[in-house]
Amino acid sequence: MKNIVQSYPLEWLDLLITVTLNPTKTKVRAITNEQFNNIINRIPEENLRLQKLIKTHVFSTTKEEEIALLIKQYHSSLIALLDQTLENQKEDTSRKLILKKVFKVLLSNIDELLSFIETRFSTNLILDERVPEMYLSVTKKELKKKLDKLKSNASLKLKTHPAFEIILKRLYHFINSTQLHYEVTFRDIFYKKTLVQGLGGLESNKEEVEAYSALDEFLIYLNFNSKAYMNLFTDHIAKQINRHDSTIEKMDTLLYYYKAFNQLHRKPEMILNPKFHDLETVLGNWFTQEILYLEKKLHLSVVPLQSKKKNPIDKQATAKEKQKVLCMLSTDQMGLILRASDELRILVAKSMSQVFKTIVPNLSTPYKEDLSYDGMRSKSYVAEERDKQIAVETLERIIKKIKEY
Repeated sequence: MKNIVQSYPLEWLDLLITVTLNPTKTKVRAITNEQFNNIINRIPEENLRLQKLIKTHVFSTTKEEEIALLIKQYHSSLIALLDQTLENQKEDTSRKLILKKVFKVLLSNIDELLSFIETRFSTNLILDERVPEMYLSVTKKELKKKLDKLKSNASLKLKTHPAFEIILKRLYHFINSTQLHYEVTFRDIFYKKTLVQGLGGLESNKEEVEAYSALDEFLIYLNFNSKAYMNLFTDHIAKQINRHDSTIEKMDTLLYYYKAFNQLHRKPEMILNPKFHDLETVLGNWFTQEILYLEKKLHLSVVPLQSKKKNPIDKQATAKEKQKVLCMLSTDQMGLILRASDELRILVAKSMSQVFKTIVPNLSTPYKEDLSYDGMRSKSYVAEERDKQIAVETLERIIKKIKEY
């Protein structure tokens, strides 16, 4: 860290902005076109040099606190230089076209440097801080350029995807609004930059999972929890399911899409709207409710067939089966709840096995009438994350219902 602070990495950029192009300190009109051209050529080189230098500094530093301090210093210094560049641009009265080009190249490269830091080293920044007005203004302009380019160059496949229109509408609203109803943070800016950059990358990405388009996969990855998009998503899945007539085929299709959804990757700590539920939570709950609904339909269609048995012994068995309590949870999910109830001493018996042995024979699921108490108990120790999540969501719904009484 000592070697880092001995020299000022932003020296050339700082002098250019605070002195050379500052009309309050320099006669900018006196600068020749040749000198301006040299500056224009040097700026992108300086951009690349600084990106390389930042990476070198980070990898040569072992302490997390020093890395965080280093990144914050670069980030805050570049924002200050961005603000000064905009001030210089406002004060410019020369109307020289080449000077306008200098400012354009300068602003674009500083924004690129900031995006580089925010993308590569986001964990070292305080992303929930409010974005300075000047920085927000420049970011909106740069986003608009990239979005306009994306809109005109997008493939027909991307342009015709209904979700693409939702994205464009949301981003253009952000760019064009002079007064937003919320405080814009660095996290918000980082998300939108990542979104636009990723959309551009979809053009060359020809690989798609079978169930979902590349755009859907990308939006799920980024936790694009727009209500309009999530409604569009569920409508699309519902249409695919309703193409089938039989309940079994509908269930198979639904489970196929649900499995594919669960297998998609998610980027940690990313969310479009932090004040609304995660996309995974909302869509996961939708899938769960649809599965429960179809499971119930399947069960109801099976029961009348069971009642047609003529053997008296079979009739007695059926009568006993009817006395069982139908539970819409899977055996794994029920096992988790029973295990937790035993360990918290809500249900008290001689042993956990006794709890399962007493309760489980009186339960059934839409798919299975006779449940193994020992199997359910064993599975409660190796439950999948999804089963844990559904069990928790079920208990939360019970809590909500009790509060309504």
